[in-house]
Amino acid sequence: MSVFTPVSERQLAAWLKNYSVGALTTLEPIAAGIENTNYFVTTSQGRYVLTLFERLPAVELPFYLELMAHLARHGIPCPAPIADLADRYLSSLNSKPATLVTRLAGASLENPGAAECAELGALLARMHLAGRSYGGYVENPRGPKWWRSAAGEVRHALDPARAALLEGELRFQAEHRHPDLPRGAVHADLFRDNALFLGGRISGVFDFYFAGVDCFAYDLAVCVNDWCLVAPERDRRLDEPKALALLGAYHAIRPLEAAERDAWPVMLRAAALRFWLSRLHDKYLPRPGELVKVHDPEHFGDILALRAAPGAPAPWVA
Repeated sequence: MSVFTPVSERQLAAWLKNYSVGALTTLEPIAAGIENTNYFVTTSQGRYVLTLFERLPAVELPFYLELMAHLARHGIPCPAPIADLADRYLSSLNSKPATLVTRLAGASLENPGAAECAELGALLARMHLAGRSYGGYVENPRGPKWWRSAAGEVRHALDPARAALLEGELRFQAEHRHPDLPRGAVHADLFRDNALFLGGRISGVFDFYFAGVDCFAYDLAVCVNDWCLVAPERDRRLDEPKALALLGAYHAIRPLEAAERDAWPVMLRAAALRFWLSRLHDKYLPRPGELVKVHDPEHFGDILALRAAPGAPAPWVA
């Protein structure tokens, strides 16, 4: 469980008086997530999610909240921020920036099949198209500049083989830039536990707090590296039918370009590097918290090694 900042029912009930959402009935901490404090909140008028931001400063948060509002207005099933009585999406609770958003129905899937991967691909394409009209701009906060900084902080914890993998990948990525690929607002963290299904269809996507402007193909690679594995807990090789289902459904809505095809193996490696580094950082440089969930960094270390191997498969649409 990840709870950095405890919130009592009494504290929340007082805070909710600034909203037109009714009286508090239940408050439940959310186990998933490692960056922010999250609670399920039920009131006499509806179900919501309360987020207290532990990492992002208040000045940066409007990009994320307004992006979610923009996507929700364009039919993307994502949490819609709730404005308070002063018409603000963001306020303060227990000295932390805080927001209230709608709670989505459904449940995450541990082992999605090809049909569910296709659902995600279609949704991601619609989200990328809807995001093109969003005027906010924040560069991907976990992009190449952050990779170099994080690598310097965790290198000491790696054995020689892993250190060589890290140094080699940083050099490879520095030599393979793709400034001309289609870009826009991307989720950049759309793992299986950040999507909900109901009746076989995606009912919601959430946790946009790593979003930014980057290559659409990079966002696709993040998803494929998590959704399209042979067996996530045992075998990190790409499952080709799942990957092709995801990419094919995406391509049917936002046709992929030849340049994206050419960059695809690099994007798969970049996405693996980003999450290996973030998990290493969380493990070896943890932030204080009441209850904090830490993911195994070697999961993505293994994925990067597989994606970087000579002749590594990189399934692509025909």
